[in-house]
Amino acid sequence: MYQIRTYNQIALRGLERFSRDRFELSSEFAHPDAILLRSHKLTPADLTPDLMAIARAGAGVNNIPVAQCTEAGIVVFNTPGANANSVKELVLAALLLSSRDVFGGLQFVRHLPQINDKAELDTLVESEKKRFKGEELYGKTLGVVGLGAIGSLVAKAGLGLGMQVLGYDPAISVDAAWRLPSDVQRMENLHSLLGRCDYVSMHVPLLEATRGLINAESLKSIRPGCVLLNFARQEIVDEAALAVALREKQVRAYFSDFPSTELSALDNVYATPHLGASTTQAEENCAVMAADQLIDFLGNGNITNSVNFPPVYLDRTPGYRLALTNMNVPKMLGQVLSILANADINIVDMINKSRDDLAYNLIDVASRPGPGVLEQIRTVEGVVNVRMIENGMAPDTD
Repeated sequence: MYQIRTYNQIALRGLERFSRDRFELSSEFAHPDAILLRSHKLTPADLTPDLMAIARAGAGVNNIPVAQCTEAGIVVFNTPGANANSVKELVLAALLLSSRDVFGGLQFVRHLPQINDKAELDTLVESEKKRFKGEELYGKTLGVVGLGAIGSLVAKAGLGLGMQVLGYDPAISVDAAWRLPSDVQRMENLHSLLGRCDYVSMHVPLLEATRGLINAESLKSIRPGCVLLNFARQEIVDEAALAVALREKQVRAYFSDFPSTELSALDNVYATPHLGASTTQAEENCAVMAADQLIDFLGNGNITNSVNFPPVYLDRTPGYRLALTNMNVPKMLGQVLSILANADINIVDMINKSRDDLAYNLIDVASRPGPGVLEQIRTVEGVVNVRMIENGMAPDTD
């Protein structure tokens, strides 16, 4: 029986993925096998000796001490793409609101004096509506910085609105490239993109390379009057530099999902309170994906969407499975295989993958390794952890 500790309110549809005969779920477990959370901030003190995995029902993992997890051999999962449509729709709302003065029109109507005569009301509305004239998005140029799950959806939506779409992503994956419509024009650098766009939407993860990506230097390249949208991470924008650009009208408006003390006094800044993934569907999608990843890892050792371990999948075979984490140095696997051979344990199938300083192995064996064998493996210098898995399991299908 695996113990899963939950933090935050996890969507019921995700919790229902765990069969009650194999899993216990509680927010009180002191030494869980795995943790399932959303925004709760973990500390290194939360990484108890029995903990094997942490799954975040969301894309970012800045609330998880990933480096310490890696040292301890704890797999950290996230759910990329599960909330992509939700974020895309919020970006579209921001695009529309930035092009048409809907806010101004709503406020005007809300604060109209009490007028009982329809003709008088119609005359007043007709005479004042010119104050709220906007622009069509059709024919304008949208720049998308970051072409992953969300950015590619935003790019497609921009094309659907009749916009010319430019994209920039120095680290685009093969899968992302396949998802991207051919009509999206790839740019070689950020400065070229900024100089050609009426609207720029940011969709890069927060890394050291992307922290302050929009800064005083890059803002020199931006087309005057451009609208900047940031529904990715607050820290990818240098807000002090942006404030100067907003005051000087180099940037016409800034829409983001991150309220900011630096920008709150500016009337051309519009912020929502972290609403990007705040839809019923996104929360359910993230919870289901996170749950399925934990189920497959705990029950089969397979790893999908980990931020610190390599992706590994091996079909189950009859018998027993060892899941082994070790430092990525020469001769490690050979030492482990020698221990198994000396114990007359036949290997049926195996896979070995590495990521940076770690290697992860799944080894299917024909007979059950005794406790002494596992202990021998644990004592090999460079082995981080090893566990035996019986009776593989798969997530329920919808």
